[in-house]
Amino acid sequence: MTVGIADDEVLVRTGVRGVLERAGGIAVIGEAGDGTAAVELARRQRPQVLLMDAAMPGMEGLTAVRMVRRHVPGTQVIMLCTPHTEEMLFPALRAGAAGFLFKNGEPDALVNAVRVVAAGEAVLSPSATRALVDHFTGADSERRDAARNRISLLTRREQEVLVYLAQGMANARIARLMYLSEGAIKAHVSRLLTKLRCDNRVQAALIARDAALPC
Repeated sequence: MTVGIADDEVLVRTGVRGVLERAGGIAVIGEAGDGTAAVELARRQRPQVLLMDAAMPGMEGLTAVRMVRRHVPGTQVIMLCTPHTEEMLFPALRAGAAGFLFKNGEPDALVNAVRVVAAGEAVLSPSATRALVDHFTGADSERRDAARNRISLLTRREQEVLVYLAQGMANARIARLMYLSEGAIKAHVSRLLTKLRCDNRVQAALIARDAALPC
């Protein structure tokens, strides 16, 4: 499993590298100190996961996420933020980030997040999850109608998969609930992401929340 680290603080990069390398099975293949260098790192090294600070000099984090997702779609991005910056959550997810973590979290949570995102899933810190739920408790009617129009493009089976996906379930669990193979679920997820024009599962879950599906 390959990882890149982008943060303007050398001590932070060193600490994150140490946590990941001690975990085993994770290779840090590059570091960057600003947003422009982070995009170049992704283009050159193509890590499976890029840990990126939301606030860096040069190209800011959200722009860097969009650039990475556009030019290196095989690299998944986890945004790292300081506490009390929930306002960064929604722009980061809309930009294509597959994860959102706060820097004051536990080392094990960081390692788990990298492994989960590398496996094609999405991950949020507990406080970020709470903020997400609060935000989407009452989607306005215009946003809800737009989301429902997009979801109408899905087959009944794809809509069922979307509901489970929006609940944070992994493909293996969805497969058990729907009595299908994990490969079949993976194919359904791929097709629904294409139809919804989403880069990842988190963005699809946001649409499901907007549409007020039973998530």
